[in-house]
Amino acid sequence: MPQQATGARETTGRTKSKQESHRLQDVLAVAAVTIGITALILGGIPATHFPGAVLGVIGLPLALYSQMISATTNERWLNVIGMITSFIGIGFALSNGGFSI
Repeated sequence: MPQQATGARETTGRTKSKQESHRLQDVLAVAAVTIGITALILGGIPATHFPGAVLGVIGLPLALYSQMISATTNERWLNVIGMITSFIGIGFALSNGGFSI
């Protein structure tokens, strides 16, 4: 009986799938969300419209690229949130003065 239990553990260990690491995709997704939220906040404040516009212009293509190479649903969710917040941040920044210094 103990031999069967040992064999079963070995078989279970062999059939376990390795979890792949998506470090680049994870970092890009988190960066897209962070830049997007920052662009949204800075774009909504009239005194900081220029940095908000710049971050929005950086965050939107970053989120789009990250969406293209994403591998998991969680990364895709973060990328879409980053795209939306970057786009709205650009809109707020342009309504408050845009790229004028």
